[in-house]
Amino acid sequence: MAEVRSVAHRGDLFHERVREQWAGQLGRRLDVLVAGCAHDEPLTLDRIDTRMTGVDEDLPAIRSVVEERADLERCILGDLRSMPVPPRSVDVVQVSFLLERIRHAELVLDRLLLTLRPGGLVLLRMRDRGSAYGLCERLTPSWLRRLLWRRLVPEGRPGPLPAVYEPLTSHDGIHAFCLSRGLLITDDRTVTSGPALCRVGRTAVRLADRLTRGRYPSTHDEIVMVIRKPQNHFARLI
Repeated sequence: MAEVRSVAHRGDLFHERVREQWAGQLGRRLDVLVAGCAHDEPLTLDRIDTRMTGVDEDLPAIRSVVEERADLERCILGDLRSMPVPPRSVDVVQVSFLLERIRHAELVLDRLLLTLRPGGLVLLRMRDRGSAYGLCERLTPSWLRRLLWRRLVPEGRPGPLPAVYEPLTSHDGIHAFCLSRGLLITDDRTVTSGPALCRVGRTAVRLADRLTRGRYPSTHDEIVMVIRKPQNHFARLI
């Protein structure tokens, strides 16, 4: 069963898994692809040699934030279905609040997996379509989201960005995707973060939980997973 953890545990989990990956590669430099690079804090990887590349959609709100990230060696903005990243070229793919705001999410995730070397990791963070927060965001008109954004979200975060929430962007959706592609989910957690932490956000998600009789729970809004691509050469090629 998924665990409910604090935001601090989320960051510790990613750092721990990346350090394990680096140790398993005998200290070789790690190539990291950050997908959704406008929406996540950089990984703090002291004494680990990394080369980080960012990819995201080319939107004005995203471009202004990405330009300020000093940890990225380069950043590619554009159509994520055709991003120019060579296959099997990175050790870690960090997917941060990206899948729930784009169309063709399954196709994009497949393309991100193509860039991953055998045995590599996917560090996934996304809002859960099946949560009360996900329901509220999907049903809120875009004009109202723009009006409320600055009151609910910390200053400096780009948005509001589209709220698409395709079926992939749920706990069941990701599990089915990984099963169909032979991927191993090594860590699976749920947490509460972002706008759902403020008073207005808590009120809205609790009301949605009550009105749907728990079908869309208010216990969390974010899914945090670590997914491993298999080493086995006879596994399905992705």
